[in-house]
Formats: sequence, structure tokens, C-alpha cells
Amino acid sequence: MWNKIQKILNERDMSVNELANKAGFKNNSIMYAFKHGRIKKPSFLLMEKIADALGVSMDEFRSKN
Repeated sequence: MWNKIQKILNERDMSVNELANKAGFKNNSIMYAFKHGRIKKPSFLLMEKIADALGVSMDEFRSKN
């Protein structure tokens, strides 16, 4: 899932730190934990905050099997 987030970040020329700030996290450690695989199954709330900060629908993060 992080690959999808990273793609959107790249398209928007946005850093992980900027994403963390826009999502309302006091620091970016949660984003880096997600990026480096320490968060395997992110919560709905976490994904909702990320989607809102990126200005995308939650559907962007659905698996396309």
C-alpha cells in the first residue's frame, strides 16, 4: 500500500514530512513506520487521514486484484 502513497506523493511533489503534517500527526514517525513496513495493517482512521491529506478517495488504496 505504501507504493500507492509514494506514487501520489511523487505526483504532488510532497514529502513524507509534509504528508504527516497535513494528516495532523505531531511528528512523522508514524509515516516512516508505515513506509518501512512496521505497520502491516494500517487502521481505517490512519488511511482516512492519509487520503484526506493527499486529497484522494479511500478507493485509491483498494487492492486491484
